[in-house]
Amino acid sequence: MQRPDWAPDTIDIERPSVARMYDYYLGGSHNFAADRAAAQAMVSAVPEAPLMAQANRAFLRRAVHHLAEAGVRQFLDIGSGIPTVGNVHEIAQRIDPESRVVYVDVDPVAVAHSREILAGNDRAVVVQEDLRHPEKILAHPSVRGLLDFGQPVAVMIVAVLHFVPDDDRPAELLRTLRDALAPGSYLVLSQASDDGRSRDERAEAERVYRRTDNPLWVRSRDELTALFDGFELVDPGVVWVPGWRPDTPESAEDAERAVFIGGVGRLGA
Repeated sequence: MQRPDWAPDTIDIERPSVARMYDYYLGGSHNFAADRAAAQAMVSAVPEAPLMAQANRAFLRRAVHHLAEAGVRQFLDIGSGIPTVGNVHEIAQRIDPESRVVYVDVDPVAVAHSREILAGNDRAVVVQEDLRHPEKILAHPSVRGLLDFGQPVAVMIVAVLHFVPDDDRPAELLRTLRDALAPGSYLVLSQASDDGRSRDERAEAERVYRRTDNPLWVRSRDELTALFDGFELVDPGVVWVPGWRPDTPESAEDAERAVFIGGVGRLGA
């Protein structure tokens, strides 16, 4: 397979990447044959996967808009993925051009394209780091240089936690991030859930993602709710993402067949 100009030499284009599979679900062009084959296998197992990826992206946009309208001016988007329409900085800076955004992703393709998009924007940066090392994210010079942790920060971890198994102690990772935040900060989480799914659907989805570097680790609504420890959930709590403050009643239809659950929590005094 010929390597396109935008693909860093360090990546294996024959091995599926979850970031590039997600890009494919969203109709993007920064994916390879291996990513498309794995994504299509996932669609065979869960036909709603592309629509629900789009619903999850819409949840991110609504959450950012809600927080920006509430006065939040700093955003830390961890696991931001390959840029697509409706990025966090576009939404937040439309409401207030002074809003500051740090994107974090471990995928070099996502980071490379984020840098291209953010060129010339001195209030948004991207760093290459892993959610599983929150202390490195918090200590990164680009993060510290742009965000003031003495003021509220919205931490976005959207469509990422289902790639963090319990063995990697997600509650502890989130606690490290929480302890660095000022009162009035927010946590936005979403991830794949198997609530309402058959055993066969779950087994097939897990089989597909074992072909990637990030096997799938689904969680129930109760399990995701527990990860908001220390935060007060914003109404309507942890729900299927189409049902989180939908733009219209119609956009929340068929929420029970969603793949992603999500919610927003606020850190009190």
